[in-house]
Amino acid sequence: AQTATNWMMTPDGRTGWADYFIGQGYVVYMVDQPARGRSAWHPDVNGKLRMYTAPQLETLFTAAAQLGKWPQAKLHTQWPGTGRMGDPVFDAFYATQVESLASDVETQKLAQNAGAALLDKIGPAVLLTHSQSGLLGWVIAESRPKLVKGIVAVEPSGPPFHNSSPTNPKARAWGVTDIPVAYEPAVTDPSQIKTSVQSAPDAKDLIACTLQAEPARKLVNFQNIPVLVTVSESSYHAPYDHCTASYLRQAGVPVDFIRMQDRGLRGNGHMAMLEKNNLQVAAFLHDWVRSHVKQ
Repeated sequence: AQTATNWMMTPDGRTGWADYFIGQGYVVYMVDQPARGRSAWHPDVNGKLRMYTAPQLETLFTAAAQLGKWPQAKLHTQWPGTGRMGDPVFDAFYATQVESLASDVETQKLAQNAGAALLDKIGPAVLLTHSQSGLLGWVIAESRPKLVKGIVAVEPSGPPFHNSSPTNPKARAWGVTDIPVAYEPAVTDPSQIKTSVQSAPDAKDLIACTLQAEPARKLVNFQNIPVLVTVSESSYHAPYDHCTASYLRQAGVPVDFIRMQDRGLRGNGHMAMLEKNNLQVAAFLHDWVRSHVKQ
């Protein structure tokens, strides 16, 4: 439900990540996904839409400490304001929310084409993605691997092959995407990717990851792209984002997985770019880029 406004400033009026990275010398492109935000949706072309309700956003994004049911939720302290409907910061945040395409496949196909066209115009770039747009970083890199200098994936959609819920419904049939990506040995149908579930989670309050059965196939177009997967301390992603990183590492991708609390960033939820310490989080991402991405 997000647009580029997330990067421009916070809902309580503080400096956003776009200005921070401009101040560090980057040229910044804030991209609205096709059929969302500034990119018009057409009912006869783009298909059905979906929209988060205010109670859903309270639970997942803004008031997790009070409403969240995952183990880490109670650690959430960084949202500015109460995080509840009627609070002016929440209301300003909710006013920025928009409909988005219901089809993940359609979203990824459109964004892959649009992202490739943008990179063809502007040249090599670092992709900074968040949440649902994490999938778009993978498919854009798949189409233009030589133009992607690095990927910073803040809580990308995951885990591999399924959604994390009581029934673990299938998702992302190609591992970290819903549309084809190149593997070696080659895959012509996602059913050829054999999987295996960990016998036990890596630690308490984490899920058991679904990874490839060994020997694992390699992701052909990601072998030379440095990737950061990072997750906040209290987000609903905290139980499972390590699985995305483990899957990428198994597939030969040079990936770092960092929990924000291990860098002294405590109490963040899913919307770290808007929270009270948002510029400290941005500085952490900038430090990673400086040390891992060739200039």
